[in-house]
Amino acid sequence: MSDRTQLHIDGQLVRVKAGSSVAAALRIAGGMGAARTSVTGQPRAPFCGMGVCQECRVQIDGRRRLACQTVCAEGMRVETTA
Repeated sequence: MSDRTQLHIDGQLVRVKAGSSVAAALRIAGGMGAARTSVTGQPRAPFCGMGVCQECRVQIDGRRRLACQTVCAEGMRVETTA
């Protein structure tokens, strides 16, 4: 088993430590780690880290998921709305 996992975030190839959450991968990918944009146009990033606040909603392989509660998988495709 490799110690690194590759996934795509908004089309960008990102390599993270195996076992990392998608929320961590968002941060590693650059910027402020925003997962979505609020109704007022402000970037929103993971806040609580345990799935309560819902600020880390993203599309993962076409399904809406919480980035903080999802472990990165090889080849995963993540789409933010940020």
